[in-house]
Amino acid sequence: MYAYSQSKVEICGVNTAKLQTLKNDEMQELLRQCRNGDKAAREKLIQGNLRLVLSVIQRFTSRGENPDDLFQVGCIGLIKAIDHFDPSHEVMFSTYGVPMISGEVKRFLRDSNPVRVSRSMRDTAYRAMQVKERITNEKGREPKITEIAEALELPPEDVVIALEAIVEPISLYEPVFSDGGDTIYIMDQVKGGTTDGDWLEELSIKQAIRDLNPREKKILSMRFIDGKTQTEVASEIGISQAQVSRLEKGAMKKIKSVL
Repeated sequence: MYAYSQSKVEICGVNTAKLQTLKNDEMQELLRQCRNGDKAAREKLIQGNLRLVLSVIQRFTSRGENPDDLFQVGCIGLIKAIDHFDPSHEVMFSTYGVPMISGEVKRFLRDSNPVRVSRSMRDTAYRAMQVKERITNEKGREPKITEIAEALELPPEDVVIALEAIVEPISLYEPVFSDGGDTIYIMDQVKGGTTDGDWLEELSIKQAIRDLNPREKKILSMRFIDGKTQTEVASEIGISQAQVSRLEKGAMKKIKSVL
């Protein structure tokens, strides 16, 4: 049904770049109809949010995975998000959908991981991620390891070990920085004039950025890559400038904590 080709996605031969983007009021109405069992509304929601899937899987295309597979898996995450989203929570659908899509892709990548992890440990990790997702949706924040462990009735160290076991290994050829010219890879950092502490610090920062939630990543990207002001970011995302400032400071604090 879905086919991905380079920078565009085709659905039955139609380029998604030409698909109409759903307005907020249209989205809310379709979500309401979908909750009432309207299958046509559900299909419109899927087609109207394929660009959201594309924006998410772009984060994973550098890992060498087949874009077709990533898009298909991302669509599964989108469908799950549509089926489970509750409009009464008064949050934007993308705020709920992006983590669902990203989580589905991450699960796919972990299942495809060449490093073998025991089934019991993998099951523990997946249960922990489900609990984390549930608590995050309920409380609007990421839970502590102790909260996840308590919900699973397991020692915190067992949860940490299980989650660490399924983290995808970082390739030495993964890009660290690119300014449009020469790309710097992790290998360059390791074999260059840097010390062990330098490149380990680089990896720690990279992991810290990966652990940020989607909204924090988006804000940092818009602020420091796109060069937008907090006011511009606030207007585009749909929150206040004060919220942007708070989220930006929180994200930077998380990154600095690994140094």
